[in-house]
Amino acid sequence: MLDLKFVQKNLDAVSQGLKRRCKTEPDVAEFARLDEARIALIREAEGLKAERNQGSAEVAKLKRAGQDASGLMAALSQMGERIKELDAELAVIETSESDWLLKVPNIPHESTPEGCSEEENPVIRTWGKKPSLNFAPKEHWELGQALGGLDFERAGKITGSRFCVSFGWAAKLERALAAFMLDCAAENGYTEVLPPFIVNRQAMTGTGQLPKFAEDLFKIEGQEYYLIPTAEVPVTNLHAAEVLDEDELPVAYCALTPCFRSEAGSYGKDTKGLIRQHQFHKVELVRFARPETSMADLELLTGHAEMVLQRLGLHYRVIALCGGDLGFSSAKTYDIEVWLPGQGKYREISSCSNFLDFQARRANIRFKARGAKKSEYLHTLNGSGLAVGRTLVAVLENGQQADGSVVLPEALRPYMKGLAKIEMK
Repeated sequence: MLDLKFVQKNLDAVSQGLKRRCKTEPDVAEFARLDEARIALIREAEGLKAERNQGSAEVAKLKRAGQDASGLMAALSQMGERIKELDAELAVIETSESDWLLKVPNIPHESTPEGCSEEENPVIRTWGKKPSLNFAPKEHWELGQALGGLDFERAGKITGSRFCVSFGWAAKLERALAAFMLDCAAENGYTEVLPPFIVNRQAMTGTGQLPKFAEDLFKIEGQEYYLIPTAEVPVTNLHAAEVLDEDELPVAYCALTPCFRSEAGSYGKDTKGLIRQHQFHKVELVRFARPETSMADLELLTGHAEMVLQRLGLHYRVIALCGGDLGFSSAKTYDIEVWLPGQGKYREISSCSNFLDFQARRANIRFKARGAKKSEYLHTLNGSGLAVGRTLVAVLENGQQADGSVVLPEALRPYMKGLAKIEMK
């Protein structure tokens, strides 16, 4: 979250920063009213406390002089009751300000492009070329079902919509992709982590999923536990309430986990196939960095995600999200979009973000520089390296042949025991 003291002292700057997100909420005027009330309460309480101190000294003088101090003592007692009331009101105001801050998104970094929708996201670079197919390409769900690997009907029978059962080559291909991605991450210096797939409310709040996005989560009934929407949540919170040494930074983790999302608000979108599932696997890359190097770390992180697509030979583009398209916690984000011939469009396959100290402040993750007396908040970053199901989609659609078979990228063949092509049995 944003720094409370910074917001209190720079409300106009915060307002201007939030306007770059093109959102009507949060209401900055609400915070201004709360803060005015806070200041008024503090002034009244401090004035009364000073007056009480003077009165107490006067009572002592009267008693030493053998004079009656009962009237003044009664007045001081009433004053004390009023001070208690003011302190209680102040506590309510401060809680309201904290609650307001929890719902406020991060301010876009100065290098984040201006704009209010995804149509205004500039393309930063592209890699590779679109495959040239001399036949009408099919979508992945058609290929997957025809080749006997993807079964959405049986998944619907045992669970419901937006689920899939993978058989044979499809199950092996997903496992192969995940192993390949983890090996790429390890090569780039990431330590593999296997975190819990269920987290508590505090962890969800630390990374920004709560309280604003509760409807997007799967909550365990009767418990304050949630299924993770991404490994970002448990992995970032590994260092919650900790102070790291400067020499430890940057810290880099990777994790393969299932991800669970309710997809609230996506009714009617991507109802066929693997693009928008309630459950999917993803390899997540998480970095903890010094504030002065975190933007360089974002470029590095994005490059690590791109490397996976390059080794798979998949054409993609990198776009910079404009202010209006940023995620809640992000200050700057690059989306990597892979080309899907079957759909005839680019689709997001990775989102790489720098949150600055936004998550670190919520989760209380700090570091201490050499020779410094005080610790400070570090910067957190993460990115998909990659979404496994969407990568499987890209492999199928880009590798499809006119006869309905699919040629696998050479980089994956060692993970598939040498299998080069998926064909009809």
